[in-house]
Amino acid sequence: MSPADPATPQQSTADPATPQQPTAGPAPSQQSDALLGVAPQLRALRRRAALTLEAAAASAGLSPAHLSRLETGHRQPSLPMLLTLARVYGTTVSELLGETPAERQSVLRAAEAEPSVAGGWTYRQAGASGRGMQALRVQVPYGAQGDIVRVHPGEEWLYVLTGRLRLRLADTAYVLEPGDSAHFDSATPHRIAADGPEGAELLFVHTLLQSPVEALCLGAHTKEVRR
Repeated sequence: MSPADPATPQQSTADPATPQQPTAGPAPSQQSDALLGVAPQLRALRRRAALTLEAAAASAGLSPAHLSRLETGHRQPSLPMLLTLARVYGTTVSELLGETPAERQSVLRAAEAEPSVAGGWTYRQAGASGRGMQALRVQVPYGAQGDIVRVHPGEEWLYVLTGRLRLRLADTAYVLEPGDSAHFDSATPHRIAADGPEGAELLFVHTLLQSPVEALCLGAHTKEVRR
């Protein structure tokens, strides 16, 4: 069994099939009620993500047998495990727990798109938060982050509004003009930079749910290599 698999003897207290000694914690019925909807949600969201049990388990660092026990309610997931599965399924922990999301806005007014600056780039939301895609309007100044190679989960689509953009995908380099677009797997090593001193502005869509703006190409889920 993989070392990352929480189904180890020292953590067997989470297994409802294991006899437990009385403790001062919540009663078993309370714990069961709190996680009543998790097992069917885990299976439903895995299927919605079009992942087999084996593929989902491998992405989450679990064994297929352990993930199967979670989906059938024979084991209760820990919070770190829920966070991992939420990333794998492109959703939130709230949805894994069966909570009803708040109503999302369908229209975002230009005046409401507050800028956020990270690494010299300026980001403005171009879509509602909490969805399976994150849409942004991005200003890329000349020389900012141009030496960072990024590798992270998800897919990216970008459309150049103004200026010229240099895009490198693995070993192939492109120069994109206004009106040009690109759609690629974010696991492909990529590098984005403005191609002239006037900078560039683009529309940017990413499929990784629940990433803060700075994490889309800068944060903890990104492998950065300066060259």
